[in-house]
Amino acid sequence: MRFFTGKGKRAGRVSLLLVLALSCWSARTVLAQEPATVPIPQAAEPVGQSPKPAAPDAGGKIPGAGDKSDAAKSADKSSGDKSSDEGTASAITLGPGDLVEVSVYGVPELATKARVSNDGDLYLPLIDYVHVAGLSLEEAQQVIEKRLDDGGFVRNPHVAIFVDDYSSQGVTLLGEVGRPGIYPIIGERHLFDLFSAAGGLNERASRTVSLTRRSDPDKPRIIHLARNMTDAPETNVEVRPGDTIEVQRAPIVYVVGDVGRPSGLLVDNGSLSVMQAVALAGGPNRTAALNKTRIIRKSDGPNGMTEMTVPLKQMLRAKAPDIPLEANDILFIPVSGSKIAAQRGIETAVALTTTVGIYAIHP
Repeated sequence: MRFFTGKGKRAGRVSLLLVLALSCWSARTVLAQEPATVPIPQAAEPVGQSPKPAAPDAGGKIPGAGDKSDAAKSADKSSGDKSSDEGTASAITLGPGDLVEVSVYGVPELATKARVSNDGDLYLPLIDYVHVAGLSLEEAQQVIEKRLDDGGFVRNPHVAIFVDDYSSQGVTLLGEVGRPGIYPIIGERHLFDLFSAAGGLNERASRTVSLTRRSDPDKPRIIHLARNMTDAPETNVEVRPGDTIEVQRAPIVYVVGDVGRPSGLLVDNGSLSVMQAVALAGGPNRTAALNKTRIIRKSDGPNGMTEMTVPLKQMLRAKAPDIPLEANDILFIPVSGSKIAAQRGIETAVALTTTVGIYAIHP
């Protein structure tokens, strides 16, 4: 038997290491070549066969049946909004006083600008007068197109009408507002919208408004506004074309003569008494003739004015009852020691009202 010694032992160890390395490399190569596990796909439905219907739920309704997609619902909503807008536009009709521009596509010579007459007619070149009152823009365009086509003036005409001034669709706003005038009403509008367009109520306005409909001119409607108009939303009534709205002036009570501040007091809501009016005017001066105080009031008499004595001195001492004042009354407190005849006193009091300041009072 041969034994390894020295170099022979080292050579044997190297050979053993080479054998082990080759074995590991072979095993790794085999593992790398094994195929990976691939999931088996589900069998597809044969071509040409319909998918199985969904089973009904507990209520007997098939899921998804009759339901619209979000896009379909949005489209339906848009269509409904458009129909509503078209309905509003078609409700607007032409009437006397409207200023319109009529143009014919491709025929600029026939373009014209005219106002609808009081009879509701519109004069146009070639076709003379056309009755358009009560017609919508689309209807008026069709009538003009037919007249042009039937008369042989234009073959298959396309007419467009533009309204510059909707006078017939306007509401007349009168009285104590910022800008009285005629305001066009296109679509649905309410009373407060009209006030806003006119710059609001002015400082002389009362809280009483009269509204007269074109269809019932003999029966005006009286509307009493609240101090804060939004507190009474029922007074924000709808306004219609042809309405006439008048904001009445607040009643004025004048306090003139020997007082601290001669004034014209606007009482736009409620009432005013003699004591209140004197207090608001700064009270009587020391030189005032309290026992000669009187109320000058409009009447149907020969002079158009009447006088009523006021026991102001006793009223200030709570020895006489207060007296209510009426619209346009003049409370005149003369200077003590003056000797003015009754008629002269009326003239003086009336003349003094033209120089006083006007103040709004909110009882």
